[in-house]
Amino acid sequence: MHALRTPDSCFDTLSGYSYKPHYLMIDDTEGGQLRLHYVDEGAPDGDVILLMHGEPSWSYLYRTMIPVFVDAGYRVIAPDLIGFGRSDKPADRKDYTYARHVAWMLDAFDQLLISDVTLFCQDWGGLIGLRLVAARPDRFARVVAGNTFLPTGDQKPSEAFFKWQDFSQTVPEFPAGGIIKGATVSDLSEDVVAGYNAPYPEERYKEGARQFPLLVPSSPDNPESQANRDAWEVLKAWDKPFLTTFSDQDPITRGGDRILQKLIPGAAGQDHVTIQNGGHFLQEDQGPEIANVMIRFMQKNPI
Repeated sequence: MHALRTPDSCFDTLSGYSYKPHYLMIDDTEGGQLRLHYVDEGAPDGDVILLMHGEPSWSYLYRTMIPVFVDAGYRVIAPDLIGFGRSDKPADRKDYTYARHVAWMLDAFDQLLISDVTLFCQDWGGLIGLRLVAARPDRFARVVAGNTFLPTGDQKPSEAFFKWQDFSQTVPEFPAGGIIKGATVSDLSEDVVAGYNAPYPEERYKEGARQFPLLVPSSPDNPESQANRDAWEVLKAWDKPFLTTFSDQDPITRGGDRILQKLIPGAAGQDHVTIQNGGHFLQEDQGPEIANVMIRFMQKNPI
């Protein structure tokens, strides 16, 4: 598998993000290896928080949340999915599949040797992260879901999703930073937009970002529909603490929080919140507030 690696120099002048890079080598499923980047900050013996990003963001999305968790005594791990951030980027779009993304992250998760994990997931961070929970339920203690879901294709996605899918495939130059800016309520500075563009110095680095929208199970016969149905069976029996923190201004995932609350036993009795003045990328709009909501949730539900 041929993969590209974004030059380190692209990350030299990031606004508000100066975390030391950490790397794992993971199985590319073809006999080779890919390098996966992750942030690892805070107390080595603190309770672990795993922050999983979506499309087309990277761990930069969590730069305002990480310090809040670290100051509260937690250990924070924020990986970059393969194809994003400082992680390697397979050059052929056909190399990106939903199953591979799950396998790649499972490999990384197992190598990290972490347990009693609290997961926060948004967008594709949930499509992959909730599969991790289903595959390794004993190693997760709590889950917080914001603007995400685990689709099986049995229900038709929203029109907003199909418009996004069409845009992602037809736009001549995929504007990663512009997409983030367009899906937030706050007005992002040029420096922040540049931070989201940093991993992609040329269009050929964006094959993963281009492919992700096509991988969402939007019909019952999607290759990963059954795997997601199987994962739902685990989640429907999940009685550990589960919190939703969906935002008030995201047309893509609106209403998904109510379904998660209804179907997942661990969501019962939790202080679910709607994050005000938040777009799809609610971490960008209200990062510190979400972090504080999570800290209260973790304190209320000790391990």
